[in-house]
Amino acid sequence: MLSRLGFETAALDAKLLTGHGLGLDALALATRELEPVSVDGAASVAALVQRRMSGESVARIIGEKEFYGLAFRLNAATLEPRPDTELLVDLAIKALPQGGRLLDLGTGTGCVPIAVLAHCPDASGLATDISSEALGMAETNARSNGVSERLALAQGDWFEALTAIPSTAGDERFDVITSNPPYIASATIETLAAEVRHFDPRLALDGGPDGLAPYRVIAAAAAHFLRPVGQVLVEIGYDQGESVSALFSRHGFAEVTVHKDLNGLDRVISAHHLRSV
Repeated sequence: MLSRLGFETAALDAKLLTGHGLGLDALALATRELEPVSVDGAASVAALVQRRMSGESVARIIGEKEFYGLAFRLNAATLEPRPDTELLVDLAIKALPQGGRLLDLGTGTGCVPIAVLAHCPDASGLATDISSEALGMAETNARSNGVSERLALAQGDWFEALTAIPSTAGDERFDVITSNPPYIASATIETLAAEVRHFDPRLALDGGPDGLAPYRVIAAAAAHFLRPVGQVLVEIGYDQGESVSALFSRHGFAEVTVHKDLNGLDRVISAHHLRSV
C-alpha cells in the first residue's frame, strides 16, 4: 500500500511500523517471520500504516528518532531531529574547550546539547525553550542518554530564559552558544510537505515574515552571554547564508563563516566573539 502511494521508503517504513506494532525489534522480526500474527497484532499494525498513509512520519508514529547515534523521544511540541543538524553538533564539539559551558537556544528534543555533552564528558550546559512540553521531552531525553546531571533546563523566549534562573540572573557566560531556530518564512509554511505542514509544531517552524526573526534576536544579544573568543553556531536554511552572516557581522562578530552540509548546501553559520561587552 505504501509503495502504491509513492512512499520512497515504503519497505523500511513497513518494517519499522510492523516491529513497533508487534513489539518486536529487528532481530525478532527476522527470526520469527514465519509465525502467524494475532488478530490484535494485525489490527495494531494496520492502524499504524493508516497513520503513515495520512502523511505522518514514521518517527512521529513510533515516537522516537535516532540522531548522532543516540535515541530521542518526540512529542507534539518537538521537531524530529534531522541528519543535517548533525553538522551543528560536529562544530559545537570542536569549538567547546575542555570543561566548557554550552548554551542551546530553542532546544526542542534537546538533541543538540545532549549529543554534544554525550561526546564531551567534562562539559556542561544549559538548554532553553519557550515550550514547557518541549522542555519536558528534553529532560526525558537527557536522562535516558545519561547527561541530565550536566544539562540544566530553563523555560523562556530565547535569552529571556536565563534571566529567570536565580543562580545566573542573566550574568552567566558560555563558551559556545548553539541554536537550530525556526527559519521558515511564515507564508512558506503552507507550501511545505504534508508531513511537515500537518504534524510539525508551527512554533518550531515559523521564523517570521522573512524567516530571519530569531537570528536578529540571537545576533543582537549573543555577545552578552559569550565568554571572550566564544563562538555562536546557528543552523540556517539553504538560502540564508548571506543574510544571516550579515546580521552577525553587523553586531560585531568576527570570522563569520558559512558551513555546508553533505549535500553542498549552506547549513550552519559560525561566528566568533572577540570584543568585550
